[in-house]
Amino acid sequence: MPSAIIAEDDDGIRLDRWFQRHHAEVTFNIVSRWSKTGAVRLDGVKAGPGDRISAGQALVWPDVLPEPATPRPVEKVRPPLHPDQIAYMRSMVIHMDAHAIVINKPPGLATQGGTGISTSVDAMLDALQFDAAARPRLVHRLDKDTSGALLLARTARAAAFFSKEFAGREAKKTYWALTLGVPEIRSGTIDAAISKQPGSGGEKMHVDPETGLKAKTRYRVVDKAAARAAWVEFQPLTGRTHQIRVHAAAISHPLIGDGKYGGKESYLTGGISRKLHLHSRRLVIAMPDGGTLDIKADMPSHMAESFAMLGFDLALGDYEEPPPPPPPKKLPRRLSSATSGNRRGERRSRGTVAEAPPRRK
Repeated sequence: MPSAIIAEDDDGIRLDRWFQRHHAEVTFNIVSRWSKTGAVRLDGVKAGPGDRISAGQALVWPDVLPEPATPRPVEKVRPPLHPDQIAYMRSMVIHMDAHAIVINKPPGLATQGGTGISTSVDAMLDALQFDAAARPRLVHRLDKDTSGALLLARTARAAAFFSKEFAGREAKKTYWALTLGVPEIRSGTIDAAISKQPGSGGEKMHVDPETGLKAKTRYRVVDKAAARAAWVEFQPLTGRTHQIRVHAAAISHPLIGDGKYGGKESYLTGGISRKLHLHSRRLVIAMPDGGTLDIKADMPSHMAESFAMLGFDLALGDYEEPPPPPPPKKLPRRLSSATSGNRRGERRSRGTVAEAPPRRK
């Protein structure tokens, strides 16, 4: 009978998921049938498709399928990458450890493929496999024209962990942007639901308080160039498509270079680049081993040039909010002299009798 020892990378997943990863021809139904007859076992014990497996366990299963399995569609073989593509991808790496790789994605490069997209980060992830058992996995994404920190998971376990962090809004993402004009309220939270704009084919979003999905973005103005433009820091508290761009336009200060949501007015004159000025500056996320990853990505050249032209001091950008002061200590309650000897509410113990005063002779 075939056998295997469960690897660390598969620790904690369901048994049917293990077969899906390593023996795609063994479907959920097949594992279920084997389970009923005791033909699939973990450490000698009968196992079912929904059982969680642990690293180091010995798995055995039949070498003959109980029924002809419908073959799954054959995945397209990815063509080998050109040395220039490998060098290009590796030049983006700003952090790498056993669990994660972080790249500084340039503007104009899509995270994933799609209609009209010839290349993407996902298509070139083989370049970042290095010494790992498999190519890294995407766990979140950035818009094509947005630059900055993009996290990749190096193992299946890390991918599951990071995905939960992003889904649970535990990861802290900080974006730098250049807006048209200066928001009158210098800091606050934009709370405006977002949905797909009808007639746009899902390519454009808009504020929709009635049927939209909840979307919240915290922001603060870092610096300004008179009334012409502002350097704004954004922190999305939810993860809707184009959220920062839609919210910036909703407060009448679209991002510079964002023709989709700001129209022609979003393009400044005077040598300011027409590219979108939105950059994922910082990512803070918990790590599977219990540590914390805190990484910053430098701005692309077009944003750095715009900031320099407008006279912004980059030292102002990495402002850390001071922690809130600790709550005042509660002073112990002082007792009055009248009650200090016999506190209110105290009861004498049962079975004792007070002595009577002595009689005078």
